[in-house]
Amino acid sequence: MNPELLIVDDDDEIRTQMKWALAEDYEILLAGDRAGALETFRATRPPVVLLDLGLPPQPATPEEGLAALAELLALDRQTKIVIITGQGEKETALRAIGAGAYDFLCKPVEMDEMKFLLKRCFHTAQLEREYREMQHLLQGDAFEGMLGASKSMQAAFETIRKVATTDAPVLILGESGTGKEMAARAIHQRSARKDGPFVAINCSAIPETLLESELFGHEKGSFTGAHVQRQGRIESAGGGTLFLDEIGEVPLPLQVKLLRFLQEQSLERVGGREEIQIDTRVIAATNADLKKSMASGAFREDLFYRLAVVQLVMPPLREREGDIRLIAQSFLQRYAAQARKAGLTFDRESLRALTAYPWPGNVRELDNCIRRAVIMAPGKRLTVQDLELPSTTALQRPITLKDARETVERELVQRALQKHSGKIAAAAAELGVSRPTLYELMEKLGIARE
Repeated sequence: MNPELLIVDDDDEIRTQMKWALAEDYEILLAGDRAGALETFRATRPPVVLLDLGLPPQPATPEEGLAALAELLALDRQTKIVIITGQGEKETALRAIGAGAYDFLCKPVEMDEMKFLLKRCFHTAQLEREYREMQHLLQGDAFEGMLGASKSMQAAFETIRKVATTDAPVLILGESGTGKEMAARAIHQRSARKDGPFVAINCSAIPETLLESELFGHEKGSFTGAHVQRQGRIESAGGGTLFLDEIGEVPLPLQVKLLRFLQEQSLERVGGREEIQIDTRVIAATNADLKKSMASGAFREDLFYRLAVVQLVMPPLREREGDIRLIAQSFLQRYAAQARKAGLTFDRESLRALTAYPWPGNVRELDNCIRRAVIMAPGKRLTVQDLELPSTTALQRPITLKDARETVERELVQRALQKHSGKIAAAAAELGVSRPTLYELMEKLGIARE
């Protein structure tokens, strides 16, 4: 659907001419006076308005138009209002600019000039809206340190809210790097156990021969090297939460002992005979398919159902629509501040590449990618090369004629600007286009003027 454009002019013929000239690119809204303009604006909130200052009941003076300008901006300061004024009324136009108008056009209006200015207005309005939405998400909608506006992440956050109020065991499923430990910490922080310890153990990172004593502790002299009595991770999580990451890597003999603890909330240390009662909540996580492991006999079915009273799925980044840019922007702000590189931004092609890349390592891979790029980037804009990502044209996805044309145009424009040290007139002459056309191309292609 085309963006909405409000045209305010008391001349019915001029309104009709403008509507026919612009209807292909915009959804045209019309008003002939201040009251009609305000009524239409309140109902639709168009991002851009074309406003003639000569409005009834005083069409010969700019006062009614200036009053309309003030009231429209009072409703929404972000609206881009372009004033249409007479050739000899430049002082009035500057007065309108001072009152908040975005720009002005002189009568008789040149259609090409107006179209170019409107494109710039809508592009600027869109960028500002995206920036405001991004800031709102970054500042207000973080959930226990996790960012996500997508439906799949909002569903995960809702599950966390519900299970946090109980002591039921939770099994968190998801690929490596999706934030399973952060989800476990969020459950702990929102539970009645938040003042108790949160103890995490990666079951795949500890040798099988040591995992039992690491979890259950041991008595002095229970095996070679056991010089003192030692509490295990389960005991140290008493009153809090125990997080068992990569639970699918626990060997079968130890699964039996873990199941007994879950059933009875008590344990014996390695080499000990004393039953020790432990009050701890267990949250487990895995990136493996436990149902396959159960079918092959590598994982106990009874343990699975003890752990998976509630299952929480952390979606992969490639399936979180809209979240990649949000999270990338958050990482960029954090690492740019640490590196004292204020004002660092992504260029348009790098944003496309970030969105198109499948992120097999998920949020962890994105974090590493942005952190490295911030350190290594020589300029103020992060490029595809800084991110060390394949360009969008190199990724296996359909390429339209429009995409191919933009790629060629971008390369030619950047080459000409580089050759002439950013001088617009010289670059435009080499490309065989006018300066306004080159400005329009640069805006369309996301090429910043240095």
